[in-house]
Amino acid sequence: MAMTAAAGEFASRPMAPPGVVALQRALVWLVGASGAIVFIEPSPYELVTLASAAVFIATGMRLRLVFVPLLLLLVLVNLGYTISAIPLLDDSKISTWIATSWYMAFTAIFIAMLISDDTEARLDMLRRGLVMGGAIAALAGVAGYFHLVPGGYDLLTLYGRARGTFKDPNVLGAFLILPALLALQNVVTARFAATLRATFSLGVMALAILLAFSRAAWGGLVLTAAFMLALMVLTSTSPRERSRIIVMTLAAAVAGLVLMGVLLSIDSIADMFKQRASFDQSYDEGRFGRFGRHILGADMALDLPFGIGPLQFHNYFPEDTHNSYLNAFMSGGWLSGICYPALVFTTVILGFRYLFARVPWQPTYIAVFAAFLGTVGESFIIDTDHWRHFFLMLGTMWGMIAATRAHQVEANRLAGIESTSQLPNPPP
Repeated sequence: MAMTAAAGEFASRPMAPPGVVALQRALVWLVGASGAIVFIEPSPYELVTLASAAVFIATGMRLRLVFVPLLLLLVLVNLGYTISAIPLLDDSKISTWIATSWYMAFTAIFIAMLISDDTEARLDMLRRGLVMGGAIAALAGVAGYFHLVPGGYDLLTLYGRARGTFKDPNVLGAFLILPALLALQNVVTARFAATLRATFSLGVMALAILLAFSRAAWGGLVLTAAFMLALMVLTSTSPRERSRIIVMTLAAAVAGLVLMGVLLSIDSIADMFKQRASFDQSYDEGRFGRFGRHILGADMALDLPFGIGPLQFHNYFPEDTHNSYLNAFMSGGWLSGICYPALVFTTVILGFRYLFARVPWQPTYIAVFAAFLGTVGESFIIDTDHWRHFFLMLGTMWGMIAATRAHQVEANRLAGIESTSQLPNPPP
């Protein structure tokens, strides 16, 4: 146990003077919190990540060898996008889309490098920032939906659905899943005062997800929460902790059902819920519906090595792809179409490999992995390839993977030293 603690301290200790360390950690919190406000361009998240990158680069960052696959795949994906967009770059929307793609790739690399050092403390600040940002976005959505802010309904809702500080209700719901999982972890494991705060945050975020009326977010929250809680039970270090997780999970589930029952007693919410919960939406059905477009687009992609370019799919079909993997093929040709899923599923495979490693940041690792895996699944039915929080999770996953590998290497080294020191002295 002492060796594990020593290894964790070695693998994640800060590499800068105390004042610089405090500034770095504060910026990590700000990165997490600023991701909640994205209905303006450029968003606070872009400005904060850019300023934070300047500070971290000036004070020292390391590009570890483990990040080479991430860097290579991100470059290849965006190279494919850029090549396919060359005939279209006179359109400002296309050039902005390409610039955004490259910048999102940069943020993923930056976050990975950031999390790989001083890992435990920075992850704690990131999770605090994410929960704060999630609570702000959720409160905005709820306040707008219930007309609690003068003029807020038009600004904070769209088509009768809460969107909060986002442009789209679906993206609000998707963004809130990771902060909700982090709050849920505190609900089932933290002390009483922290549990009360986390319960309030979780309740507001769950309410906002419901009022966003996003089927993907509803299913995503339930499935990722169940997956995360199952992993927490499996990795629990004591029967008492395991029992608390199970009991608090049941209590949270009952509270959630009661909240839903109360909300569905409101006619406007019940009507929208019935409409959105239906599986026979008009835009999903037919030859040119969501899933029909997937089949037709995939067949089309096989004949187009360079794709059709970014933001062009709607010129051939009634709507956008609503499938990030197909969109990679259509927007960036075979290069992006192959490298994008390779990037995503390489991250999932590596992430699963270190999922059960005993490291100080294992709970956060589990929550981020669950949310990332949910987004990977959601990417089959919606375009997630420009979601800021997707690249935040991508970078965080790689940063945690690098730190966990370093932790294991140091733990093995210390184990070798200890076992050598315990060998009997040779006879004279």
